[in-house]
Amino acid sequence: MVKAPASSLRGEAGASRNGGNDSMAPIFFHVVNWQAWSPERPTAEAWRLWAGTGSDTGPGPADGSAPVPMLLRRRVGALGQQALRAAWSMPQSASARLVFASRHGEFPRTLSIMDSLAAGEPVLPADFTLSVHHALAGLLSIARSNHHGHTAIAAGRDSFGCGLLEAAACLAEKPDEPVLFVYYDEQLPSPFSDFDEDGAPLAVALTLAAGGGSSIGLTLSARPADMPVSRTPAEDFLRFLLDRAPSAASPGERHLWRWTR
Repeated sequence: MVKAPASSLRGEAGASRNGGNDSMAPIFFHVVNWQAWSPERPTAEAWRLWAGTGSDTGPGPADGSAPVPMLLRRRVGALGQQALRAAWSMPQSASARLVFASRHGEFPRTLSIMDSLAAGEPVLPADFTLSVHHALAGLLSIARSNHHGHTAIAAGRDSFGCGLLEAAACLAEKPDEPVLFVYYDEQLPSPFSDFDEDGAPLAVALTLAAGGGSSIGLTLSARPADMPVSRTPAEDFLRFLLDRAPSAASPGERHLWRWTR
C-alpha cells in the first residue's frame, strides 16, 4: 500500500502509462460494518492489532460469532465457508444488494471437475452448479431470502478494486438500499500454483451505505508502468479503513485505486 496525497484525490489525476490524465471523479460511500478472516488474523481484534488501532477507531466489526447453517456450509469449500461466514455476520445480509468478487472463486472445485473430465468420469450436477462464479452469492441470497440483485466480479488482481467500485456504484444508483460487498481469494492449487503468486486465504465483507459517519471517496486511474502491483489490495483497504489515515492507494494490475476521507 502507498499513501496518496489528499490533493491528488480532489482532481489531480494519477499518471497513466502514456502520461495521460484519466482519473475518475470520486464516488462516495460509508462503511457501516466489516468482517474479515485469514489464517493469521481470524478475528476482528486480530485485524485491529495488525492495523495498530484500538477498538474505538473506525467502523465497528459485525458479530463474527453468528453461526452459518450447516446445510449451507456443507455445500462449499473451506474458503467459501469463511466468505459466507463473514457475509452471514452482517445484519443487512437479508436486505442488501450483494456484490461478490474473487480472482478465481472456489477454484479447487473447478479443478476437481477438470480432473474428472480428463479421467472420463462423470461430473456431479451439484459440483457444476456450485462451480459458477456467482455460486456463493446465490447460496447466500437463498439462505437469507434476499430478493435483491447480486453481482459476481472477476478482474484478476484488480478484483477487489473492481468489486468495491461495483458496490459503490450500486449504492450511488440506489442510495436507500445498502450493499454487501464480499471479497474472497486464495492461491491457486497445484499444478496451477506455479503460475500464481503466494498468498494466504482471505475473506472480507463490507456493508456499504449512503451518508452517516465519515464518507470514503474512491477514485481510480491507470497504474503507472513503473509502479509495482500490490499483492494485498484487500488488506491495503482494511488498513486504510482501520487506521483512519486521511488517504491511501493500492496499485492494481491495470488501475491505481485511491481512497480518501
